[in-house]
Amino acid sequence: MKKRIAKASIYAAVLALTALGTVFLWNLRHRGELPVFPGLKTTPEYVFTYADNQPDDYPTTQGAKKFAQLVFERTGGRIKINVFSGGEMGDEDQITEQLQYGGIDFARVSVMMLTDIRPKFNVLQLPYVYRDEDHMWKVLDGEIGEEFKKELDGSGMVALSWFDAGARNFYNSSHPIERVEDLKKMRIRVAKSDMMAAMVEALGAKAVPMAYSEVYAALETSHIDGAENNWPSYDTMRHYEVAKYVTLDAHSRIPELQLASQSTWDRLSEEDQEIIRACGEESALYERELWKIREQDARERLTKAGCVVTELKPNEQVRFRSAVMSVYQTYCSDYIDVVNRIAQER
Repeated sequence: MKKRIAKASIYAAVLALTALGTVFLWNLRHRGELPVFPGLKTTPEYVFTYADNQPDDYPTTQGAKKFAQLVFERTGGRIKINVFSGGEMGDEDQITEQLQYGGIDFARVSVMMLTDIRPKFNVLQLPYVYRDEDHMWKVLDGEIGEEFKKELDGSGMVALSWFDAGARNFYNSSHPIERVEDLKKMRIRVAKSDMMAAMVEALGAKAVPMAYSEVYAALETSHIDGAENNWPSYDTMRHYEVAKYVTLDAHSRIPELQLASQSTWDRLSEEDQEIIRACGEESALYERELWKIREQDARERLTKAGCVVTELKPNEQVRFRSAVMSVYQTYCSDYIDVVNRIAQER
């Protein structure tokens, strides 16, 4: 009898605890908090989109995901950002346009996409404007870089942080490029950028504007002789299979920006804006480290696979730079003071 009473008492206690627990969990859910992470909401106040046209495992996309993760954590789950990669939300032109009109909340785009909106951004993609990688980051992480971020005020976009996109080099299917003369009359694919086309023409080659996705087939069928891009892109798009000669001239180091739509930005409190800016800067440092690893891995692996890598001699570097000076005058004559400040950055 006593045992039955004891069992009944235990059973009643368990039921009571279960009921209390259910009420407790219901209250937490009603407040939108996860019981295992106090303060972390199950239902975000905001759900935003982030667009990147690169594959899911690309350094920029991984940087975007890091950004989304940091924002979610530091806002206690109030702000959730869904990252769409692989061009799912359009190419960079389309993404930039949607950012301006609020169709996309956040994105990573090349400064190449911003030159029609703010011509001053042409300065940052001038050929051979940076001495090396360290020089570029001193410029972008300093006063000049902040001035360029503010340049987007009134454009419908807010600049958050600088991403790395590496150095762009020439590669082709026929022979090593060791001198300026080796480029003469070669058909070189360029992105749809007047300045990039002008650079290639200044070096004696014929510029062929073409979509990124069409380059492999054009190289394979000899519609073009070569192209130019960074190591990870050369690797990811498998251009090394049809153009094994790479010349490390680093003619362009075209940085990229993490951006927010102004309409999205204006919906946020000042506190959330500060959090997002901080997360943008931290995720940018993360992306830069990933880029270094990816770039070095691609170079080592593809060299072992048979790619022929040529490094320009110092005197040829000077000749290449001298050959493109007309591009400076054509596209950046109004910003020569900025070009000079970049050159003086130490």
